[in-house]
Amino acid sequence: MGLTYRCLIIDDETPAHKALASHIAKYDDLEHSGSAFSGMEAVKMLNENKYDIIFLDINMPVISGIELMELQPNRPITIVTTAYSDFALSAYQNDAIDYLLKPISLEKFSKAIEKARTFYSGKSLKKENTATERTLSYRANGQMIETLLSDILYIESLGNYMKLHSKKLKSPLIIYGSLSNIADEINSNEFIQVHRSYIVNTREISSKTLKTLTMSNGEIIPVGRKYQILLF
Repeated sequence: MGLTYRCLIIDDETPAHKALASHIAKYDDLEHSGSAFSGMEAVKMLNENKYDIIFLDINMPVISGIELMELQPNRPITIVTTAYSDFALSAYQNDAIDYLLKPISLEKFSKAIEKARTFYSGKSLKKENTATERTLSYRANGQMIETLLSDILYIESLGNYMKLHSKKLKSPLIIYGSLSNIADEINSNEFIQVHRSYIVNTREISSKTLKTLTMSNGEIIPVGRKYQILLF
C-alpha cells in the first residue's frame, strides 16, 4: 500500500468544505483528516495533529489565510483555495505550492495534488534523515556544520543572517539565512515562532507570560501579539 496524505480543509464556508471533501474522496492516496472553520481553529489543529496537505482559504475572520501562513512557517504543504486573485504573490512568498481560484475544478485540483506528490517524493529522503539524526545543517565559517536540534535554545533573526543560541556553545553562532527558510528543517512539534525575529525550542521554555518567555538559560524572549495564540 502506498503513501496516504492526510488533508486538512481550512475555510469559513461550509460549501467550500463540501466541494473540497468531494474532490479528496476521489483519490485513494488522499484522506480527509480534518476540517477547520476559522484561522484560530486551524492553528490549534495544526499544533495538535499531523497533516500532510492543507487547503487554505484566504478571506477568514480574525486570522486570515496569509496571517496563518506567517504564524506557521513550517506548516504542511499548503494549497490556497480562494475566490480572490489579489493575494497570489503573498501566498507564494509564504511558500504556498499552488493557488486555486473558486470554484475549483477537479482538473485544477488534480494538478495541485500532483505538485504536492512531487514535493513529497523529493523530500522523503531528507525528512527521513532529519527524523533519524535530528540535526540542523547550516553554513558557518565557510563549511557545513550540523547541530543537534535538542541543543538549540532559540534562533534570532538578524536581517539576512541569524543568531543561533545553543546550550553547548559559550557564544551564539552567526549564520546566513532567514527564519522562514530554516523553519523547514526544524521539527514543528519542538520549535515555534513566537515573534517575527525569534524561533524557540519549546522544551527549553522555563516560564511564559503574554509578552515574554524565559528560557532555560535565563534569557528573556519577547512574544509578538499575533503569536500569542501559539502559546496560550
